[in-house]
Amino acid sequence: MNENTKFQSTSRIKSVVTAALILLVLAILLSLGTWQAQRLVWKEQLLADIAERRHAPPATTAEIEALLAGGEDIEYRTMKATGTFDHARERHFFATHEGRTGFYVYTPLTLDDGSMLFVNRGFVPYEMKDPSSRQAGQVGGEVALTGYARAELSEKPSAIVPDNALDKNLFYWKDLSAMAASTGLSREDVLPFFMDLDAAQANPGGWPQGGVTQFSLPNNHLQYAVTWYGLAAALLAVVAGVWWRRRRGSDGT
Repeated sequence: MNENTKFQSTSRIKSVVTAALILLVLAILLSLGTWQAQRLVWKEQLLADIAERRHAPPATTAEIEALLAGGEDIEYRTMKATGTFDHARERHFFATHEGRTGFYVYTPLTLDDGSMLFVNRGFVPYEMKDPSSRQAGQVGGEVALTGYARAELSEKPSAIVPDNALDKNLFYWKDLSAMAASTGLSREDVLPFFMDLDAAQANPGGWPQGGVTQFSLPNNHLQYAVTWYGLAAALLAVVAGVWWRRRRGSDGT
């Protein structure tokens, strides 16, 4: 094999390898763009479902239980409940609200049938964790509440989230079983979901401050899809430009 033949063979191998790499990268970029486009459709449907649940007539706790048992998504479903707060068992979820550090106060609500519903009554500043600092808001007697159903979490949402400190009544993620156990309640007596009070639930003294539910969900999938497809288009443009320059060079123009 002469030098010219070796050169042509090596050049051909390089061309094949280069083409394979370009096709691989292009396939990856197009796959990522398509995945983000599919996520966009999913996210838009999710947001539409949430909006529908948020504006539905308030469901009773029994209706929420039935929806949950039927495999329905109850997240942000409007609901109502009537019962009596057991303030001695309130739990504290570390949170920030309107730029302030503090806690969401989760208090068991005793319903007519004896079951318990953990209710997120709203936010209190860090210095007001002790209920004695907000006695006016520890309402007694039967109360009628409106708000949103929130699903319980089956596990810690992320490894970076700290473990709940039950001995300090300090929760970093909503572990319903741990909340129940730490108050001495039987898990069987506690409904398998939470309730967030809406902004209409004003407390004497202003604390806890209700209406802390966050409905905004990030939806950047269109931007991501455009980015990946744009990179694929840019890759094709570069390849076409290189090919055109080589073609003109081989033609001697």
